[in-house]
Amino acid sequence: MTELTAAVAKPRGAAARFEAEYAAYRRRRKIHAFLFAAAFVACVAAAGITAKFDVVTLFHGLPRTTEFLVKLVPPIAFATFAPDVAEWYWDIKRWLDSLLNTLLMAFLATVLGTLIGGFLSFFAARNLARHYVTYWVMRRVLEIARTVPDIVWALLFIIAFGIGPLAGVLAITVHTIGAQGKLFAEVNENISPLPIDGIRAAGGSWYEEIRFAVLPQVTPNYLSYTFWRLELNVRSATIVGFVGAGGIGHDLFTSIQLLYFGDAGAILLIIVATIMLIDMMSEKFRHSAIGKASFSH
Repeated sequence: MTELTAAVAKPRGAAARFEAEYAAYRRRRKIHAFLFAAAFVACVAAAGITAKFDVVTLFHGLPRTTEFLVKLVPPIAFATFAPDVAEWYWDIKRWLDSLLNTLLMAFLATVLGTLIGGFLSFFAARNLARHYVTYWVMRRVLEIARTVPDIVWALLFIIAFGIGPLAGVLAITVHTIGAQGKLFAEVNENISPLPIDGIRAAGGSWYEEIRFAVLPQVTPNYLSYTFWRLELNVRSATIVGFVGAGGIGHDLFTSIQLLYFGDAGAILLIIVATIMLIDMMSEKFRHSAIGKASFSH
């Protein structure tokens, strides 16, 4: 009976220890969750105080925002719809030419930035870089490239190369290198190591590891990020036009400076329509290149 009692008590004692440890784990999780929530609320409150966020001021200022938006659209009557719109878009030919320049700037910067950033991402991935120093230095280079705003890069390149699209392309390219390099490096670090181990075991070189083990796994994500970056770069190409890099951003900035609100509204609608069109086209390209099954997971 003593041995039987001991045998029964032993599992019960193990279960009791497990329940006690699990209860302690649950308490620690609750404490950590509470501390995180408290820190989050404190950060939000500090941010609101620093930004002088005031709900009353916000509601008082909203009508003035509406007044500005109304000025962007001139009066258009249903009876004279076509003539009114034609008068609104009186300089449509020049605006479309500027838009084309902006699109070409964004496209070239996306291609150059993605190619360079994609190449550097292999050295910025911890699982692919052969030396930690290479990994650390490349991470810092990519951080600098993407941390400096593209409009600041544009100002620097304008000083070096003068006013024009070249400065805008270089500025967006540098920022794209930093952004794409980071995104691609994180994709590289999340791949399965088994194909790499197989190529290494077979005596393959580092290039063969990238070509046959890494690229087949990361290409779908690379394409997705590239299309997304093209959309962002169209907006960036518009912004750098504010500082003299050309494109439709320069026309928008000039219209706002001269208080030509109707022209500014027309240009903004062109930009919005272009971004929407690029988004729809990129979605179709992503689905056709990667496959809809990749987006269902």
